[in-house]
Amino acid sequence: MKVFHCGQCDHLIFFENFACTNCGHTLAFLPDRIDMVALERADGDHWNVLGAGNEGLTYKLCRNYTHENVCNWAVPADDPDPFCRSCRLNRVIPNLSQPGTTEAWAKLEAAKRRLLYSLLYLGLPVPTKAEEPERGLAFDFLADPPDDSAEPKVLTGHANGVITINIAEADDAEREKRRVGMHEPYRTLVGHFRHEVGHYYWDLLIKDSPQLDECRRLFGDDREDYGEALKRHYANGPRLDWASQFISAYASSHPWEDWAESWAHYLHMTATMDTAIRSGVSLQPGSPGEPTWKPKAAGAGYQDFSFDELMEGWFAVTYTMNNLNRCMGLPDAYPFVLATPVLDKLRFVHRVVRLSAETARRTGAVNGIKVELVEA
Repeated sequence: MKVFHCGQCDHLIFFENFACTNCGHTLAFLPDRIDMVALERADGDHWNVLGAGNEGLTYKLCRNYTHENVCNWAVPADDPDPFCRSCRLNRVIPNLSQPGTTEAWAKLEAAKRRLLYSLLYLGLPVPTKAEEPERGLAFDFLADPPDDSAEPKVLTGHANGVITINIAEADDAEREKRRVGMHEPYRTLVGHFRHEVGHYYWDLLIKDSPQLDECRRLFGDDREDYGEALKRHYANGPRLDWASQFISAYASSHPWEDWAESWAHYLHMTATMDTAIRSGVSLQPGSPGEPTWKPKAAGAGYQDFSFDELMEGWFAVTYTMNNLNRCMGLPDAYPFVLATPVLDKLRFVHRVVRLSAETARRTGAVNGIKVELVEA
């Protein structure tokens, strides 16, 4: 995540802010510029972007900003769509007449915007169903039916480009209850989004592509019966040696879940490391035996680092993050151990992401996959 400053007063602002806490100006994120900006009303629904280099830029606030206050993104003034790049991905939202639902929806939208920021920054294609009916991305945010209903509970998951999230996951107590019940070391809203979108990108970037054979070599044969594999996993638990081969116990259930878990962790890593790099974080302890890391240049970002450089930084930064959390009496920020086979899988994800972004830049295509892999 970039470090943002108010275009009016230069005060530090954050991705989730709706207004500058110093000068009070309205703030909005511009997905087409990947920038958080201060705005000043022009006329009607149009707003001018403040700050040097932004002269002449005019936007309108997302409809979910002005009507529901659950979004802080903006739309180019000449875009006929009233919704921003994040909100226009929504296919179904929950019934807002139910108590607490708007607050839960707002949490889901905040996590989705974090996801979308990463996808846009990484240069990955994010087509809507309107743009690409067969290969586009969409979200359904659904609530469980009443307890006395015969209808099935809502399952969080992905199918044919549609990601379904149960809004109960926005309830911190309920999510923690599920985490403990499922023996998971980590369960967050943004983690759900990053995992489920991994299934989407398997369909978009791996399926029927030159990368498929190498993916199967690393993750296993995805043609294994998925439903039976999950039944076996929930009935018998993970394989005993999962920690030496997989990033999580759930990843051992089926190659698709291994890919999705690895993809989610790659997004965790790139988001965290980009934030650390752009914030000027460096680790220079006094003992040579302690983790050391220093970014190569001021102003650098994720794109300026190779996979090995990112992993070197990741091990140092998470060592420090976990120790800081323990000092505050909190669980480890990253409670995972990365075995060598896991690193090989993450390296593959890194290559796929870099390749897709480079191909999209070169061809202007929504989805660039018909090329050979090259090491980034």
